[in-house]
Amino acid sequence: MEILKQNTIPAPAAGAQGALATQARYIMIGGFLGAGKTTSVGQLARWLTGRGLRVGLITNDQGSHLVDTATLQSGGFPVEEIPGGCFCCRFNSLVEAARRLTAASRPEAFIAEPVGSCTDLVATVTYPLRQLYGEAFSIAPLSVVVDPIRALRVLGLEAGSKFSDKVIYIYRKQLEEADLIVINKCDLLTADRLAALRAAVADQYPHARVFEVSARQGQGLETWFEHLATTTQVPRALMEVDYEVYAEGEARLGWLNSTVRLAAPEAFDGNRFLRELAADLQHRLNAAGAEVAHLKMTLDADHALGDLAVINLVRNDFVPELAQDLQDSFLSGELTINLRAEAAPEALTSNLQAALDHCAKACPGLAIQRAHLEFFRPGKPQPTHRATAPG
Repeated sequence: MEILKQNTIPAPAAGAQGALATQARYIMIGGFLGAGKTTSVGQLARWLTGRGLRVGLITNDQGSHLVDTATLQSGGFPVEEIPGGCFCCRFNSLVEAARRLTAASRPEAFIAEPVGSCTDLVATVTYPLRQLYGEAFSIAPLSVVVDPIRALRVLGLEAGSKFSDKVIYIYRKQLEEADLIVINKCDLLTADRLAALRAAVADQYPHARVFEVSARQGQGLETWFEHLATTTQVPRALMEVDYEVYAEGEARLGWLNSTVRLAAPEAFDGNRFLRELAADLQHRLNAAGAEVAHLKMTLDADHALGDLAVINLVRNDFVPELAQDLQDSFLSGELTINLRAEAAPEALTSNLQAALDHCAKACPGLAIQRAHLEFFRPGKPQPTHRATAPG
């Protein structure tokens, strides 16, 4: 396999010599923002652990302070976070994250969740990983998870709000390179709609094996997970990617990560606060014409280790869903917000602040203090390596 732009691979960290000498399973679960990747990763981690395997997780984002990392850590798994760029652009950091996990807990399976707006992962991650570290990793087929409502709209089967053409270019490229296309949240569709979606996916992407699951409900996971655990990725012709269009598509997405400290004189209902904040922000983004890709928020109570509330919004016309809730009312805690939408990042910031101010008024005496804020548009992808032929 020929590699373009092959950079120097860092040597193992001190104390980690030979840390990757024993072959481990490398499983990557991709898919567009809001597809349900993190829920799927958590389910797979529990499934593998239940079969006696040690698991290490690697999360990834263009920014920092990730909801995904906190969510997976709350499940008790060892997690390494790679901020500041996608796996393809942070390939060396991906390898170092695997080394750190290996030194700490010697995982027999690594599960990596790439940035939801990233594509070309086969050419820039899995093939280079096989060539450069083939003795260390057994590479599972690449899974791409899809939200069924979003997929029905992108594939032209149903009407509804959707992204602009250059963002959809990324979405379709993810499906094109997938070894496995996983239709998630299948419990949201009637049998007829699900059959129509499956037929369209099979027709447009005949190379991929299709699975129908509900990661949240635990439906259909066994067959998919067995395939990931026992099957190795089969090299095939690499897809062509127009990196100018890819970059323009990513640049249309606004990215916002924020951490906020909350404190009140009397205990209040954090679950209700999260619901009201998500609903108010959704209303403001709809009014601004911003197409939401994914809004994820966690509320971590100070008084109880591991007591974490998680809420998600994956489309403009979707009801914010509380995936995990706090067990008790609380006095203080940390709110982490990850918002991705097709809109100017400055608009996301102003709408978030307005929603926070509005919801604070409903909780007398609630103090809100911003601890971290970053908002931006992703830059042009610049892969560390890119294969030019199957490995």
